[in-house]
Amino acid sequence: MSSQYQTISSLPHHVGETVRVRGWVAHLRSSGKVAFIVVRDGSGTLQCVVVQKVVGEAGWTTFHALTLETSVEIEGEVRADARAPGGVEVGVTNMIVLGESPSDYPIQPKEHGIDFLLDHRHLWLRSPRQVAIARVRAEIEQALNDFFYEREFVRVDTPILTQAIGERSGLFATEYFDEGNAYLAQTGQLYGEAAAAALGKIYTFGPTFRAEKSKTRRHLTEFWMLEPEMAFHDSADSMRLQEEMIEYVVRRCVERRSTELALLERDITKLEAIRAPFPRIDYSDAVTTLQKKGSEVKWGDDLGAEDESLLVADYDRPIFVMNYPKEAKAFYMKENPADPRTVLCSDMLAPEGYGEIIGGSQREDDYDRMVQRIKDEGLPLEAYDWYLDLRRYGTFVHSGFGLGLERAVAWICGIPHIREAIAFPRTMYRLRP
Repeated sequence: MSSQYQTISSLPHHVGETVRVRGWVAHLRSSGKVAFIVVRDGSGTLQCVVVQKVVGEAGWTTFHALTLETSVEIEGEVRADARAPGGVEVGVTNMIVLGESPSDYPIQPKEHGIDFLLDHRHLWLRSPRQVAIARVRAEIEQALNDFFYEREFVRVDTPILTQAIGERSGLFATEYFDEGNAYLAQTGQLYGEAAAAALGKIYTFGPTFRAEKSKTRRHLTEFWMLEPEMAFHDSADSMRLQEEMIEYVVRRCVERRSTELALLERDITKLEAIRAPFPRIDYSDAVTTLQKKGSEVKWGDDLGAEDESLLVADYDRPIFVMNYPKEAKAFYMKENPADPRTVLCSDMLAPEGYGEIIGGSQREDDYDRMVQRIKDEGLPLEAYDWYLDLRRYGTFVHSGFGLGLERAVAWICGIPHIREAIAFPRTMYRLRP
């Protein structure tokens, strides 16, 4: 007979044994001389049956003193029960309070406003829905790392503090000793290009920052981005890799996180439909289609959220929109030889109205053109001298893309707002907890 500590998820392997588990009280109820405690430990939830004559008066008194989120140690026999969470329950023989929880625990089983929940995000994370989202996010991250590891990409960590910027959007600046201003990185891409010249195929995966005054459900000021860079890959090669990656990640989540997706009430059939290849639409054709659908977008405009939703409405999988106007995109994108007004780039738009989840392009590999683009953007040439060296010394065709992790999490989980896709969201109006 074992009395070692076990995780709740392992208990189906210990039916008939006496075990000890530690966790937090998630639910309490009693009926006469029988009571029930639902305990969670991070690995799962467990129904514990407390019988007064088994635990005695002291144990019965302990039960009645329990409150939500009290941390406890439970000892008892594991019994098979198909109706219980995880298919087992524990008949309690002893319980110990490890950490008391006042009866005024802020998050109760009732409706709360979103601002209240975000103010108590450190506690809201304990709820079943938020646990499910966190597990799907972790699965996506692991799947991405596995995908690139299996394809012999090297993960490279790039600076968060930088002088060189990659996008037009706002910057968070800070004084950096005697070097003037440094900026929180908007992207690891420029450094990733340098690493690709050394290692061939690399990816970066880390936090990025945009000081955009945006209040939409798709934007955060701090978010995570996965950014591969591939030597000797053109834009078409990059798109093939992107769709292969998305199919791989979605399939992993469906196979390994079905329980969490079910808790989130995600329609799995929509995820099962995600199969490569994905449709490809030229930007000019996209504008024509949108105008026919009633949009006021004009050629040269970047596509807004409503435009993206209109475009994907007829598809059950992501689509690529390719070859945007040069003025709408970043300076590092390569000019399209077939139409110099545009650049060799693509945005992957997720179905169901979730919008852009990946932006990618072939990088400009011509030194003189890159210098001119930097000047045209009004950027300080000296800050990019090292970046221009990549074109001075053995320039090469290369492409890359950036996946916004939280947008991918929101889409795969089927949640309406990006703020639930990260543990502690940072927005214009939120810096705590």
